Amino acid sequence: MALERDMIVATALRLLNEVGLERLTLRRLATELGVQAPALYWHFKNKQELLDEMADALTREVPPRPLGKGEPWQDWLAERMRDQRRMLNSHRDAARLFVGARPGPGTHPALQVALESLDRAGLSPREALRGLFTLDHYVTGFVLEEQARPTREPEEDLDDARRWLADRPDLLAAVMESGPPHGDEAFEHGLSLILEGIRTRNMATAP
Repeated sequence: MALERDMIVATALRLLNEVGLERLTLRRLATELGVQAPALYWHFKNKQELLDEMADALTREVPPRPLGKGEPWQDWLAERMRDQRRMLNSHRDAARLFVGARPGPGTHPALQVALESLDRAGLSPREALRGLFTLDHYVTGFVLEEQARPTREPEEDLDDARRWLADRPDLLAAVMESGPPHGDEAFEHGLSLILEGIRTRNMATAP
């Protein structure tokens, strides 16, 4: 059976879900494909190039949607980031896969749509691009924490705080008021902070 690049990437993504990033090796992938490991080097120079391609394939799972007429750009960006979080959380170790991955062709359409949409909304290219990068880093980092302890519930963090801060009622009160650092509520809070920062910054730098 002739190897195709897309087939290799699809098999690698399936293995990622089964064994995780640490145990995803070229040798294991070759065995799964029924070939010798050197055959993979006809398609990928090294493992990092394969990982870059895998990340690019996952990027394509979130189709770009332009800003709708009359739609607030903050709401549109927030939904885009929620989609990205869902995509990352639907694949084991996907956040780790994205960390350090080089942007590929799958990134280009989404970035183009985003910049054009934010331009129509009145954001400068500089503020739009830097805002997008900041949001991307936030989502990836948030999911990185989520996937590092997938079985842990947000309330467990509060239980830990009650034990660690039993002798610091002031700090404990602050932690209890702010809520768990993980989960949907924490994600939405951080997302809203960044979006408000982008809006404020853009207003301050507008001509």
